[in-house]
Amino acid sequence: MKIIFMGTPDFAVPCLERLIRSEYEVLAVFTQPDKKKGRNYAISPPPIKELALKYGIKVFQPENLKSIDTTKLITELKPDLIVVVAYGKILPKEVLKIPPLGCINVHGSLLPKYRGAAPIQWAVINGEKITGITTMYMDSGLDTGDIILKSEAQVGGDETSGELFDRLSVMGAELLIKTLEKIKTGNVKREKQIDKEASYAPMLDRSVSKINWNYSAEKIHNLVRGLNPWPIARTGIDGKGLKIYKTKVYKPMCGRPGEVKSVEPFVVACGNNSSIEILELQLESKKRMSSEDFLRGHRLNIGVILG
Repeated sequence: MKIIFMGTPDFAVPCLERLIRSEYEVLAVFTQPDKKKGRNYAISPPPIKELALKYGIKVFQPENLKSIDTTKLITELKPDLIVVVAYGKILPKEVLKIPPLGCINVHGSLLPKYRGAAPIQWAVINGEKITGITTMYMDSGLDTGDIILKSEAQVGGDETSGELFDRLSVMGAELLIKTLEKIKTGNVKREKQIDKEASYAPMLDRSVSKINWNYSAEKIHNLVRGLNPWPIARTGIDGKGLKIYKTKVYKPMCGRPGEVKSVEPFVVACGNNSSIEILELQLESKKRMSSEDFLRGHRLNIGVILG
């Protein structure tokens, strides 16, 4: 089976690695264009490009897939199948029609729940106890195609979206191989998605980062976990921005939402008479540190309101 692989970030790396080690032939890799990153705006290639070049696989980085030239290129490669893992681009109908065995996607949720760009983060933000990986046939909709296989995973109560990303990426690689085996043997059972059970997981940006201290401690804790490693939950203190990296739900406590109730440990009142302990943070223009280190160098009075 000859395969074109389309993917971009770290999440897609285990899938491509597993595919390279398998019996299947990777004809080429399509990934997003190189981007400027860091303070020096140095050009940085996507992780998938680095892996593909390491193994001598052809890499293509089209700005979009709708051009006639791109469609012609994919057609000339003559793939039996296209595998898509966190590529970051929508496949047009013209491309979906090219491989005789179709286009399949490895998605980081249990579809139809959490269709969209950030399923893992939103599962953590919403406090899901179980999530997983789905392989599916792609169609013209957004994660609406027929389901092939699913694999469930429990979400730890203190697990960040970054940690869950790492676990699910490895699970996704194994589920991909199982899916390809079924396609190769013609043993695929397609399951239609139930649209009324679908939910959407939009791309994250900093607009969701601000902590609302009127929320319960559990909801704030889930937000902090879900936004780590990016874009990080944020609040304010003494007129400066404060990023919150790690928390844990503390005991019930009365207080105004956002009020500092203790500095040993660093506890803040939340809504519904709940409270949260801040474990790791970063003050504006300072480095990330533990709350203990922060409080040793920053005098903080009980009763101060964060926000």
